[in-house]
Amino acid sequence: MSVYVVTGGAGFIGSAIARRLTAAGEAVRVLDDFSTGRRDNLAGVQRDVTLFEGSVCDPELVREALDGADCVLHQAAQVSVPLSVEDPVHTNEVNVGGTLNVLTAARELGVRRVVFASSCAVYGDAPQLPKREDMPPAPKSPYAASKLAGEHYCRAFNDGLGPEAVSLRYFNVFGPYQDTESQYAAVVPIFIRSIMLSRRPVVHGDGEQTRDFVFVDDVVEANLLAATSPKAAGAVLNIGSGERRSLNELLSTLAELMGTPADADYADERPGDVRHSQADISLARKTIGFRPLVGFAEGLSRAVEWYQGKEDTTFFLPDAPEH
Repeated sequence: MSVYVVTGGAGFIGSAIARRLTAAGEAVRVLDDFSTGRRDNLAGVQRDVTLFEGSVCDPELVREALDGADCVLHQAAQVSVPLSVEDPVHTNEVNVGGTLNVLTAARELGVRRVVFASSCAVYGDAPQLPKREDMPPAPKSPYAASKLAGEHYCRAFNDGLGPEAVSLRYFNVFGPYQDTESQYAAVVPIFIRSIMLSRRPVVHGDGEQTRDFVFVDDVVEANLLAATSPKAAGAVLNIGSGERRSLNELLSTLAELMGTPADADYADERPGDVRHSQADISLARKTIGFRPLVGFAEGLSRAVEWYQGKEDTTFFLPDAPEH
């Protein structure tokens, strides 16, 4: 049995990783300050994880959580592009300072490997598609810049200081447990919530911008492969589906799945948003054996089914507060 630390382990992706690891019989520690994560996300595994409540910005707490661990799956972050534009200093403190705390503690405590959740946002609006890891990064937002800085720190520690470190550039992850309430929530849960509340979804731009939507279970698998693959140390890998869909196609697919019209209101583009995104996942396939198994429509169907089961909770109250 290995000891895994999942930072941001009460969040959307982090809690999915925690559930998967506990089901496999691994020892799991969760570090989360619940600024965006939900205690409900850990309801099924709360007796099986050791919880460290606080921020990755607290170096002493990070050391306490990592002491004796084999691997850290570092998901904790400020993940909103719009919020990073509004408050770049906070984004840097969490995403860069927090990552440096994790890497420093891992080095001092002899942790074998850190898997860092990076982002496709580092590519910016470079026109070449699909995005490949050897393309020059061109971040458009403080969020993207902070993730690129985290990658560079991971490489520096991997190549000279220890521990081994792997960076996974997530594309647009979606699935059950994803936040719907915040104004900074991702597009899939926002669209689902709007349709369930009989509201017109708001699309920023003309809706023809494209994204590579990847189901959360596939991202969990990528993390576990990156944690154990001998070839992964030092790598930077795209984690996506390898396909791209427009936001208008996303809306029409959701309307079909949910059996209701999904006419949208179109608004101005948001600062920092990229126009098109699609992953070349051949390097991840070669390096860690990553192969996405859940297709776009199947993943949306699973997500819709889960959210519909939550429609009597705060997920879908019209005036649900932000957290």
